[in-house]
Amino acid sequence: MKVNMGLADRIIRVIIAAILGTLYFTGIIPGTLGIVLFLLAIVFAMTSLISFCPLYVPFKFNTVGKKKTNTKI
Repeated sequence: MKVNMGLADRIIRVIIAAILGTLYFTGIIPGTLGIVLFLLAIVFAMTSLISFCPLYVPFKFNTVGKKKTNTKI
């Protein structure tokens, strides 16, 4: 797996996962919708941990910044 998620993308996903998990465990979002959103939170957390999102691959989407080359003039 090639890394395709940048730092900002990973941080945003962790924040969203924390919010969704909190909403589920406090009972604000109950029932089936709560379970679905909690599973989405787990997916967001896992993809941010491994820095790879499978949905980015078919669209050739990459949020990792370009590497700077050390060129001297």
